Amino acid sequence: MQTLSLLACSTCRVSMIEGGGDAAGWSIFFLLVVIVAMLSGIAFFMFRIAKREREHFDPTLSDNYAPGNH
Repeated sequence: MQTLSLLACSTCRVSMIEGGGDAAGWSIFFLLVVIVAMLSGIAFFMFRIAKREREHFDPTLSDNYAPGNH
């Protein structure tokens, strides 16, 4: 607690301790949840598209590309 009094003025320190200290923590947690949800949604749809592409692959439409053979 001693370092808090050195880093902030008394008004800021008292208001942070009495009621505003949790707001910053909850906002960071909320943004973390939003970011994780967006990334997991993107990953889910990427895997879903890849799975559907493998299931409905038509070999007659594939070319015979072999890397390294010119």
